[in-house]
This record gives sequence, structure tokens and C-alpha cells, in this order.
Amino acid sequence: MTAEQKTVLARFLDIAGAYLEDGYRRPGEEYGFTDDGGEAPESRCADPSSGNTLPPPGDTLEGIAADIRSCRSCSLGAVRTNAVPGEGAENPLVLVIGEGPGQEEDRTGRPFVGRAGQLLDKMLAAIGLRREENCFIANVVKCRPPENRDPQATEALCCKPFLRRQIACLRPRIIFCVGKVAANLLLENDGQTAIGSLRGRFFEYPAEKPPPAAAGTEDRISGSIPVLATYHPSALLRNEDLKRPAWEDLKLLRSKLEEIKGP
Repeated sequence: MTAEQKTVLARFLDIAGAYLEDGYRRPGEEYGFTDDGGEAPESRCADPSSGNTLPPPGDTLEGIAADIRSCRSCSLGAVRTNAVPGEGAENPLVLVIGEGPGQEEDRTGRPFVGRAGQLLDKMLAAIGLRREENCFIANVVKCRPPENRDPQATEALCCKPFLRRQIACLRPRIIFCVGKVAANLLLENDGQTAIGSLRGRFFEYPAEKPPPAAAGTEDRISGSIPVLATYHPSALLRNEDLKRPAWEDLKLLRSKLEEIKGP
């Protein structure tokens, strides 16, 4: 099948899907198909091993977001409505990392805007944090897994370079992982460690040298970045017994921020 034939078929399926969902025709996007037998277009997340490299010189959040939106390195790129790069302050105190977009996030292209996202906003506001002012919110994978399942290992590896580039550009004071998927990926565990074993204490993420475009960030952080994990907001919606330990984690986060910022 030629690239043109694939594009025509994909656009037809997009239109049919939009009609069946809500009748709203969303803006089209470039698919990046190639003729059968041809080489796939270059993508920065095509090689999972690239997750351990420094960001490209002059890397920016806008450039990372553009790469995410054009990425087709795993199967999630073919079934998404919108990629969800993340949003928030460019020089955040806290980078919040979740597992992956849900239905509302896939529809809007924004992270944590469904019920779990509304709860997350309230949790952050309780300790003086807001995505518009001093937080950046992102996910391990940037496209919605079908039926909101956990991201597969290959999907997370394809997106890992994007997340590392975001961390290098943002240079947050603290990384706050919500849920075991995000925590295990960032801490490079085997993926099976329960969140109950990870929460309540700080780990360290090795800080990388910021790209040249991030002028002024060199003085903000030296060495590693503290990492704190807690329960995912969707887990709190399912089990109210988890709200108390989650609040303890939030207080721990607030205390660490006060320590870092100083008097």
C-alpha cells in the first residue's frame, strides 16, 4: 500500500470515528506514512536506547511538544485523537508525572482534565501549587492507551526520551510521581514495585545539564532532583482510605519545598 492510500484510509477512519463519537470533525493531522517497504520517518523516540542521552542543543518545550505530536513510533500514535505533551509553568517548582492520558485528555490534548485531574488540581492547591503558576503536568506516555490500560513497556520506552527532554528543559525543584507506573519508570524499577512501597520517602533523579536555550536554569539546581511518589488520583476516587496517606505525602512535598526554597 502506498503512503497516499494509507493517508486516505486513515482520514476516512478518523471522520467515521468522530461521527460515531460526537459528530464533531476535529482538525486533521499529518500521519507520516511511507510506502510499504520504505523506511519509517525519523523520530527521536524511535530508538528506546536514546532515553539515556542528553537533550539536543537548543531544545525547547515547544520543540518537544511538536516532536510528540508528530511521533508514530508505537501503536498508540495510530489510535489517538490528540497527543498530550503536557502543560504548565516553564520554570516549575514541581513536575507532576502521571501514567498516560485518559478519554478527556485524548479529546482535549491537555493532561489531567477529567475527574482524576480535577482532584489532582485540588490536591496541589491544598499546598499552594497550581499548574498555571508553579507546576508542570505531564505523563509517562503522551498518547492514550486503549481502554485506559497501563502503558506497555515498549510504549513507555518510546516516550521515555520525550520525558527526559522535558525534565532537562524544565529543571523542576521536585518531581512528584502519581501512581506506580510513573514512579517505577522514573526510578528505573522493574515496574512491579507497589506504590505503597515507594511513597512516603524521597528518591533522587540524576539532573542532566540543561540545554543552552534554558538560560538562567544553571543556578536553580545542582546535582540530583528529589522524587516523591504517591497514589494516583484515580485510585483515591476508587478508595477513600487512600486519601489520608496521600495527604501525608502532600505534606511531605510541602515541607521539602519549604526546605529547598529556604526562609
